[in-house]
Amino acid sequence: MTRIYLASRSPRRAELLQQIGVDFVVIPSDIDESVYNAEPAADYVLRLAQEKAQACAAGLEVLDMPILAADTTVCVEGVILGKPEHDDEAYAMLSSMSGGWHEVHTAIALASTHGMQVALSTTRVKMMALSHEVIMAYVASGEPRDKAGAYGIQGLGGTLIERIEGSYSGVMGLPLYETASLLRNCGFTIPG
Repeated sequence: MTRIYLASRSPRRAELLQQIGVDFVVIPSDIDESVYNAEPAADYVLRLAQEKAQACAAGLEVLDMPILAADTTVCVEGVILGKPEHDDEAYAMLSSMSGGWHEVHTAIALASTHGMQVALSTTRVKMMALSHEVIMAYVASGEPRDKAGAYGIQGLGGTLIERIEGSYSGVMGLPLYETASLLRNCGFTIPG
């Protein structure tokens, strides 16, 4: 196999797949991303990644290539932070992470004729203490708008991160180690 379907519109996921030499065709899947009552963050992203892969497969006549789907969320003390709907929500999310640790969970699902494989990457992230002015300037940049937890580690948001324990690419939205492992299990040749 030489190509996969990518069930995501994320330019970051596309960039990360290109980084490891995986060719792909984008077929985004739109699903209900509501959180179930008291659903833990890790369970939530695992469920959504699988549902995205299944939705993408349902739209194909033939599953001629594996489908890779992923979902990322940020969790602060058990509270799941999705993408902010407006600047005030982005401000509140950033304030809740200021000066402390949070977790970024990214799940991946690979659907193929052999079934569904899943993997989870969890990274602990320490954000610096943020002043009102720093948060306002970052929110005004527009970067937080389409990012889980209202920041992107690969952009300006990286300047707010003091330390990480885990996968940098997982925080970006596609953990490369886990992705490569699932692809190798499916017959892909990836150097390394």
